[in-house]
Amino acid sequence: MTSIVVADDHDMVRHGFRMVLSAQPDLTVVGEARDGDSAWELVRHLRPAVLLTDIRMPGTDGLELTRRVANAPDLPTRVIVVTTFNEDEYVARALRDGASGFLLKASAPGLLVEAVRAALAGNALVSPEVTVRLLERLRTDRTVRQPSPPLTPREREVAQLVARGLSNDEIAVELRISPGTAKTHVAHLSMKLGNLTRVGVVAWAWESGLVSRL
Repeated sequence: MTSIVVADDHDMVRHGFRMVLSAQPDLTVVGEARDGDSAWELVRHLRPAVLLTDIRMPGTDGLELTRRVANAPDLPTRVIVVTTFNEDEYVARALRDGASGFLLKASAPGLLVEAVRAALAGNALVSPEVTVRLLERLRTDRTVRQPSPPLTPREREVAQLVARGLSNDEIAVELRISPGTAKTHVAHLSMKLGNLTRVGVVAWAWESGLVSRL
């Protein structure tokens, strides 16, 4: 069974998520929290596979909670942000700090289950409404903000392919290199961008405008 903790300050929201997730034979909600501080302690104690968290909660907010959980080396927990706040800066920060998904509470219940399964597989799922808006914005933003030192042409290629959702093996095929070399390129790219997670690289590509060149 895949263990899940739900953090939201609204009782009805937590109850609704529990009903949706518990209807799946392999998913179980093992804990609930009404604020960020309680959620952090619960995750540290229960070590669930997935944490679903709102953004605005009493105490530690969901974005800071995401950063803590996603970057804790001793925790196996993937984080999915589920919120009503459909704002670009929230999306970018959550993904940059390691979230494995960003959903709107208005999304269909099935999308919540899909997001959990995607996170478990090491992928990220973002609500279609959020994705469409980000891509629309990027069509008008052609300025690529480079890190220091700037990316090499190969690293830019790798960043674009990561942003398209390709795995290391698929990147290897696309660039006609070995899987090991592809893995090394992704690792170097991550380090140059500040040791970002793979999802963080995708968020950087969105923020920088690099993905708009695809």
